[in-house]
Amino acid sequence: MKLKIAVLPGDGIGPEIMEQALNVTRAVCEKFNHEATFTEAIVGACAIDAVGDPYPPETHEVCMQADAVLFGAIGHPKFDNDPNARVRPEQGLLRMRKQLGLYGNIRPVMTFPSLIHKSPLRADLVEGADFVCIRELTGGMYFGRPQGRSEDGDTAYDTCVYTREEIERILHLAYKFAGQRRKKLTVVDKANVIATSRLWRQIAQEIAPQYPDIETDYLFVDNAAMRIIQWPKSFDVLVTENLFGDILTDEASVITGSLGMLPSASIGIHTSLFEPIHGSYPQATGKNIANPAAMILSTALMFEYAFNLQEEGAAIRRAVNASLEAGVVTEDIAEGGKAYGTSEVGDWIAEYIKSSILVTL
Repeated sequence: MKLKIAVLPGDGIGPEIMEQALNVTRAVCEKFNHEATFTEAIVGACAIDAVGDPYPPETHEVCMQADAVLFGAIGHPKFDNDPNARVRPEQGLLRMRKQLGLYGNIRPVMTFPSLIHKSPLRADLVEGADFVCIRELTGGMYFGRPQGRSEDGDTAYDTCVYTREEIERILHLAYKFAGQRRKKLTVVDKANVIATSRLWRQIAQEIAPQYPDIETDYLFVDNAAMRIIQWPKSFDVLVTENLFGDILTDEASVITGSLGMLPSASIGIHTSLFEPIHGSYPQATGKNIANPAAMILSTALMFEYAFNLQEEGAAIRRAVNASLEAGVVTEDIAEGGKAYGTSEVGDWIAEYIKSSILVTL
């Protein structure tokens, strides 16, 4: 199979972890007889420095011509520490999501046996936790207008807007995932207070009868936040709006014991994008210490969701699990043992894939 992949390393540790993701992707293609072509483009702070635009038209064209997009991370302290910056890396990220139609962010939350002790939650709460957060990605407060500040600068305002089409689209996607898993969907909103949430709940109640084999329940976002910590194993698929999803998925990430282990996929109208959930970690830039696992696991999602190559995705996950069990890990999870460099971990995982025996699903 021929795979056409856009590569957007971004800022900070993005280029370092992306190099290892491509290393692993090449190993998978060699193992399974695929042919991949990679086209690199700039995005984020590095794009602002280069051309004054965090998501240049040339980068958008590269993404539009690709079958899938691998994305590293964006962000730089010089923008984070300047609230008056007129152009910011995050503007490029939002524009990329909107222009590519990346309406659904998929974040699997799972535990790794060798890392359970690193979770801030008790082992009996998190062991076996395995759920998926599905976040609507192109609507809500991040995109609603009007948005801004008053002329005197003393008042700021954001507008949360959702349409029926946006809500129906993400709910059907969530039901699709629930149907492939344990057939339970939790709709998270704030319908007791917010008008857009009441529309979400109304439409969810209209759609639910179309999926009679799937159990649907509803939680207010504050209750959902509490239950993710108290009872993470109670969830199967969780779906919510943009702002709530941003907050809840970061909260859920601590269940695994390391932010550096979780991948994500953004399902799009034109193409789909795959990225780790962590940020650009500028303090680690160039030090060869960043954990590449989340970026590598994002390539597993790419093989599965963009190319429908399930065995290839499974091979990557087995290799990552093997590296954890063998202690071939970066300093964030080494716990006093030997800490390997970013490139060493990537090389080990790639070699494991090349040398492993194929397992047919």
